[in-house]
Amino acid sequence: ASTAIPTETALLELEDNANPTAAKGSAKKEKADGGGYSAENITVLEGLAAVRLRPAMYIGSTGEMGLHHLVYEVVDNSVDEALGGHADRIDVTIHVDNSITVVDNGRGIPVDDKIINGEKMPAVQVVLTMLHAGGKFDASNYKVSGGLHGVGVSCVNALSEEFDVEIWRDDFAWEQDYSKGAPISKLRKMGPSKRKGTKVHFLPDKSIFTVTEFNYDTLAQRLRELAFLNKGLEIHLTDERTTDPKTGESKHQEFKYAGGIAEFIKHINKGKSVLHDKPIYMEAERDDVAMGIALQYNDAYSETVFTFANNINTVDGGTHLSGFKTALTRTINAAGQSLGLFKDVKENLSGD
Repeated sequence: ASTAIPTETALLELEDNANPTAAKGSAKKEKADGGGYSAENITVLEGLAAVRLRPAMYIGSTGEMGLHHLVYEVVDNSVDEALGGHADRIDVTIHVDNSITVVDNGRGIPVDDKIINGEKMPAVQVVLTMLHAGGKFDASNYKVSGGLHGVGVSCVNALSEEFDVEIWRDDFAWEQDYSKGAPISKLRKMGPSKRKGTKVHFLPDKSIFTVTEFNYDTLAQRLRELAFLNKGLEIHLTDERTTDPKTGESKHQEFKYAGGIAEFIKHINKGKSVLHDKPIYMEAERDDVAMGIALQYNDAYSETVFTFANNINTVDGGTHLSGFKTALTRTINAAGQSLGLFKDVKENLSGD
């Protein structure tokens, strides 16, 4: 462990020491051209070019996972509107050409002008074409949101052959079209409208994604999860590629759970023998942090635990999980001691 591994530079020095004449020539060349690495080799990628060049850095992959992640990014914006109390319905549609439409009844993306680097452009164009731009950095607008990097929907725009946005706000409808991250039309003020919300339609770029067909079950699972996590939020999923032979209508599911994560627990325990019929549910808010906990014991030996922070599944746990486990163990031990359920006065149950 104490032996140093020779670097490429060190190996060159060893070669140069063995051949002094070559070393002189090598040093001159190095000085002359900087080892072939100069200002000419520095590339600056403007706008969304970086996303198109290295998509996996932003959405995880260009396969099935990345493809579905595009939908999640758009839906998460709508869910954030719901979290802020501005929306209560989201519609997701898979079209025959494997394009996606997401509609919500939130406030609608702002359409008023914003000055960026001396250039005036609609706020919606800023949100859709610039990385790290959005309304979530301003705590007054979004108290809770799934992300704070501001790269979500602009990445979806960058990686789509077609991307169209329709906005209903300020008593009018507004529309704008994009392709591969660039606007191909100006923001158009359409006719009067009393609606409120945002509609995003996009077709993933076939030259970037290795998989271009959306999986209904994959999307349904995530949307169901979001409906559990946001009680009262109504999410509709429609698949126009599949028709119900009985009704002749497109395949459709609605997710809405008034009981929130308590119903999530019932869903997970379906078909299992539970030790108490009603899930234990609690919620509280402290120091501007709202939390909810639901649990129900069954007769299995292994536990199933799901943890989320701002609707994001925290698969590796975190302080919210470790803190809960500590509190649960302490509470059950205190109850056991006070009720005299332990043979030994000093006996305590472990976290397991």
